[in-house]
Amino acid sequence: MRGVLCCLFLLLVGALESGPAQGHALQPGYLELQHQGGDSWRALWRKPDVGGRPMEISVTLPDICEHNTAPDAVFDGAAWIAQWVTLCPGGLAGGKVAIPGLEATQTDVLVRYEISSGKSAAQRLTAGAPAFFIPADPGALNILVSYFNLGVDHILEGIDHLLFVFALLLLIEGKWKLLGAVTAFTVAHSMTMAISTFGVVALPGPPVEAVIALSIMFLASELLQRNSSENRLTERFPWLVSFTFGLLHGFGFAGALAEIGLPEGDVPLALLSFNLGVEAGQILFIAVVLVTAAFLKLFAPALVKAIRTPGHIGSVGAAYLIGSISAVWFIDRIAAF
Repeated sequence: MRGVLCCLFLLLVGALESGPAQGHALQPGYLELQHQGGDSWRALWRKPDVGGRPMEISVTLPDICEHNTAPDAVFDGAAWIAQWVTLCPGGLAGGKVAIPGLEATQTDVLVRYEISSGKSAAQRLTAGAPAFFIPADPGALNILVSYFNLGVDHILEGIDHLLFVFALLLLIEGKWKLLGAVTAFTVAHSMTMAISTFGVVALPGPPVEAVIALSIMFLASELLQRNSSENRLTERFPWLVSFTFGLLHGFGFAGALAEIGLPEGDVPLALLSFNLGVEAGQILFIAVVLVTAAFLKLFAPALVKAIRTPGHIGSVGAAYLIGSISAVWFIDRIAAF
């Protein structure tokens, strides 16, 4: 099975569309409508940066609002921000919020809105659904679905996290060891996501992203130095290695969640939903890899048998590819300090 995974890795690398430095492909837009009292709302609109220019999307608030389009956005070093205050006589309920241009992108926009002071909800808009009507009484299900989907998107488009999980699949033999390693990774990043989100421990984003790339380089080294006579550290204690690095990856997930934004008053629910989405995406990725590997093993048993041996060109090639990609990420992220 490990040999098939090595072959599958070559296909995976060839299919990567994003550049090597883009560990997190998800860069959602964000719209916040905060009730200021009476008929007044404060709008915060954040557009992703694309090559030094704002993404070509805009926002349209309900027609009843006095200023229902955003003023010119200003770059804050990470995204393009616009803020303004608008009057919406009668309130937002029943009004339409749209993101023109979103249908031509591959990103999402999270809309957090307040029907009245202290009562907030969220809605995730996509290329296939770039608009929605604000309900009069939004419920917790809205937040649950929106942040769950954002979690799934983040892990499936976060190539660095997937590459880490993929390297674990290459290194670990046995379903119980693999289950233990994946469980330890899940527990670890769930812990650090929570403590970072609630402000118990906070780490700056760039160093965390650099160390995440370094964790993948470590797994590549373990894969390269495997031999048939002695198990490597990751093979002997896979749960310990995945738990340790999972703590770091959790800070990366928390950073992405902070960029997306959390609804006031519903932070625990949003955090839980996002984390469940991350886990669902991770399980989906592992399932696709293992099913594809089993399929290839059925049709190429001789090839699989040949490249399962430690030190074989297939295993060595996968290690060098993983190590090279993560090294480029590491250098790029260090340079971004």
